[in-house]
Amino acid sequence: RRIVAYAAERFIEVIPEIEFPGHSDEVFAAYPELCCSGRAYTSGEFCVGNPLSLKFMDEVLTEVLELFPSKYIHIGGDECPKARWKECPLCQRRMKENGLKNEEELQSYFMQRIEKWLNGHGRNIIGWDEILQGGISKTATVMSWRGSKGGIAAAKAGNTVIMAPNTHCYLDYRQTRQQEFEPLGQVKYLPMRQVYALDPYEQLTPDERKYILGVQGNLWTEYIPDFRQVKHMLLPR
Repeated sequence: RRIVAYAAERFIEVIPEIEFPGHSDEVFAAYPELCCSGRAYTSGEFCVGNPLSLKFMDEVLTEVLELFPSKYIHIGGDECPKARWKECPLCQRRMKENGLKNEEELQSYFMQRIEKWLNGHGRNIIGWDEILQGGISKTATVMSWRGSKGGIAAAKAGNTVIMAPNTHCYLDYRQTRQQEFEPLGQVKYLPMRQVYALDPYEQLTPDERKYILGVQGNLWTEYIPDFRQVKHMLLPR
């Protein structure tokens, strides 16, 4: 609450990201019954055939909405391994009951279910560009990270887009090729020239450009222990 209030005083809106159905190992450490295997640290995705998974997400998001007044709620959707869904009888039954052809459509089914829930509470979703797999609704905002291709496709389809391609906007990548002068971190190289070369309207017509809400610089902090290093990675890029 203090962070949200501090930001609001400075005209900044904090948008939370609650990952579903992947990137959720920490959930299964406490609730292993929510993953397909039923055992912690063996699966990186929710068992979407288990009704308890949906109940869990509804309860988590209820708490999130109490804390964050933002119009948008980011629900992730990226890098979700689906191998266990192919073997899980609960997930396969869910696909059969809803006429879903593949696991991509199964993920889309749940993204749209969460979206309807959030829409019913007056909020809109943002999701990483993987949510395009299997189809999305017109009210979803796509955050394009695997290059600009997903964002271009979403804008052409009439969805709002935030451009954050790793080819230009991943500020956790190194600034120079002289690794001996760089702190421990990602080995990929992103010079300032490349950052500033981003064209968020690439391949879009004037009518399609209105769907680009803006750009985002990503600074993932797995390798960043303090604010001094934050500044080193952010500036001048």
